[in-house]
Amino acid sequence: MNRIFMCLSAMLLFVSGAIAQENLEYQKPPKEILDLIDVPLAPATILDSDAEMMIFLYRDQFKSIAELSEEELRLGGLRINPVTNINSRARYYNDMKVKSVEGDEPMNVKGLPEAPRLTNFNWSPDESMIAFTHTTNKGVELWVLDIKEATAKKLTEARLNANMRSTVNWFRDNSALLVTMLPTDRKELIDTETSVPTGPTVSVSDGKEAQNRTYQDLLKNPNDEYNFEQLARSELVKVNLDGTSSKWMSAKMYSDISFSPDGKYVMVENIKKPFSYLVPYYRFPSETNIYDANGKLVNMINDVPLIEDLPKGFMAEREGKRNFQWRSDKPATLVYVTALDGGDPENEVDYRDEFFQLDAPFKGEGKSLLKVKNRGSGIIWGNKKMAIAMDYWWNDRNTKTYVFNPSDASEKPEIIFDRNYQDVYSEPGNFVTTKNDYGRSVLKLDGEEAFLLGRGYTEEGQFPFVDKIDLENGETERLYQSKFTDRKESLVEALDIENGKILVSIEASTEYPNYYIRDINSDDDLTQITAFENPFKSLEEVSKEVITYKRDDGLELNATLYLPAGYDKENPEELPMFMWAYPREFKDKNSASQNTSNANDFTYPYYGSPIYWVNRGYVVLDDASFPIVGEGDEEPNDTFRKQLVANAKAAIDAVDEMGFVDRDRVAVGGHSYGAFMTANLLSHSDLFAAGIARSGAYNRTLTPFGFQSEERSYWEAPDVYNTMSPFMHTDKMKTPLLLIHGEADNNSGTYPMQSERYFNALKGLGATARLVMLPKESHGYSAKESVLHVLWEQDQWLEKYVKNRKTEENENEDEANMNEETSGN
Repeated sequence: MNRIFMCLSAMLLFVSGAIAQENLEYQKPPKEILDLIDVPLAPATILDSDAEMMIFLYRDQFKSIAELSEEELRLGGLRINPVTNINSRARYYNDMKVKSVEGDEPMNVKGLPEAPRLTNFNWSPDESMIAFTHTTNKGVELWVLDIKEATAKKLTEARLNANMRSTVNWFRDNSALLVTMLPTDRKELIDTETSVPTGPTVSVSDGKEAQNRTYQDLLKNPNDEYNFEQLARSELVKVNLDGTSSKWMSAKMYSDISFSPDGKYVMVENIKKPFSYLVPYYRFPSETNIYDANGKLVNMINDVPLIEDLPKGFMAEREGKRNFQWRSDKPATLVYVTALDGGDPENEVDYRDEFFQLDAPFKGEGKSLLKVKNRGSGIIWGNKKMAIAMDYWWNDRNTKTYVFNPSDASEKPEIIFDRNYQDVYSEPGNFVTTKNDYGRSVLKLDGEEAFLLGRGYTEEGQFPFVDKIDLENGETERLYQSKFTDRKESLVEALDIENGKILVSIEASTEYPNYYIRDINSDDDLTQITAFENPFKSLEEVSKEVITYKRDDGLELNATLYLPAGYDKENPEELPMFMWAYPREFKDKNSASQNTSNANDFTYPYYGSPIYWVNRGYVVLDDASFPIVGEGDEEPNDTFRKQLVANAKAAIDAVDEMGFVDRDRVAVGGHSYGAFMTANLLSHSDLFAAGIARSGAYNRTLTPFGFQSEERSYWEAPDVYNTMSPFMHTDKMKTPLLLIHGEADNNSGTYPMQSERYFNALKGLGATARLVMLPKESHGYSAKESVLHVLWEQDQWLEKYVKNRKTEENENEDEANMNEETSGN
């Protein structure tokens, strides 16, 4: 009788938990997972251009929930701490060290502040110093590090305004910095929680289309406008290395600042009114002016109105001059782009964009440099007669690379690369650059030849390479190709390409990435310059391999397969499996089938990784290929659900054929668009025992003007929006689903409401689901308390509904046993 009472009590408790809220404190996952979290991180590294000195930057892996709970205002697409005047989500470094590349051990930096919170690192032009900021509990200070002496010193009190871009800029002579400071006339902010409204907030549509994506953290009312202006305004102040300072320019909402290569001019962009409730701050009105180094106005070069309405499509652009930049191979020449199609992708023209240059005194129209077929994406400057331009077009995934003569626009540019940018096997590599006398990066040339560093993806594996290319005819010569099959080599930077010196990173699945200097002229000439150890020792015996398999339509797919330490492949045991994926759209099957996974990638269990569960006895299938292909006139999303299920089935079939997986105990999970994928898979297939969906969007009618890679609006393709939305098919959900979402999600489209409304629908229709809302967290999770709790939630869910899953047959057997015991009593 007691046993029956206990069983009934347990059932009542379970039912009660299913219909009530839980007042739950932060939990920690089991030891097998916790041991992979509480480990020190290897430092980030900064290397000077001569490869003589390295800076090691150290930080904690996570923030604390107390840090995330500091005051925050969300305005115009920004998240600001109004007390300290810096991005409220900034990640800080708490220590730094200096190391000679040829030296053995890094040196501690003397003079650092107590409890450092360091960011905004910026090399001096001669690379003898690095400026950085330190955030105190009152504000942001300016500091500078003398590299040779390994000594840091404070230059200002906590008065910097780091809410916008370009907080710290060096003067060309290395003697001073131009920084954004809090204005002396800043007014008190309005407390929007307690202020009494003076009237309603009114928005008006004047009949012009303004089809914008669902941006978050936008301005909402006049109080927001007022607070945004106060937080964005700065004075520009010149700070000398001895700590003395002088006002350089009066207060405005400065959004970008850059010196000309010769240091004689400064390009300054500032935001203006009117503001908008529809778009973020970077689409507010702005003007761009050129000043001399003393702050005297030379000329206004651009005046941009509010950009609330653009033509449809990802490749839409505003009309007029845009993307002003300094030409890096000349003392003071500006370059900009204009659209030749009115900014409208629907307009058929021979050339989409045109590049211009404008010399001092920066008046009037610029001189044409070249026209490009697609949207211009940048120029790598070489010399007076040779430069490289790039363009791209999203709709057909095309990119072109041009060689042109910047001194003669009548000379026709030559297209040396014309390819699908999703076709990684055809990647030619990135051009090698070098620093010129102005300290700016320019194309490294050997006569009419340049150099390329390539990632080296092939059908046989990944083999990075160095090529020399003749820019006259496009012919290449292979100078070096990595031969590693048991490790992964990445070509980081060409230090001295003429003498074959390349900075490389080498790693293996259990070997932490370390830096080396490779002489490509000698296979054995490899000099190690860092010696970071693997902090994740408990993963060293785990089996890792990249598997390839085919979808039912013949498309080749791949995934990274992890098996628990000690697993006997010769006598396989069917284990539960946890699969993690993220869908990606393609316009051709060839690109969709290419393999960019490398079994020699270091196994790094970051906060959102599924790898932890290999130490809990699961097979883990990570980064499984989930291509969604739409060739020709067909868009990928036209058959999204069908392809999604086909991808999942192919992955499970592949591991099942190896004998490693129990098909009745397979879970699927994903973050953001991967969460959307997960909910769809559970609604439209019976392949999974459970799912985990983090920070997703589930009702696409709430993102009516496009989402992810979907350009069409809801009114253009209602069937696509409805068919793809898991919310519209909640009645089909029969599989347990764990939903997790940050309460402060800032990602476009993934409002926290998406998970809340979806959970309410699941609950209303009797589905098995659990919703976990993480206080203070954004789209990704950063507080240690949150991350540990997420891992605990996921582990509990997998243990209950996957590893120890009760099938219908088990449940019937348990019910029969219980009935037998009851009748016996």
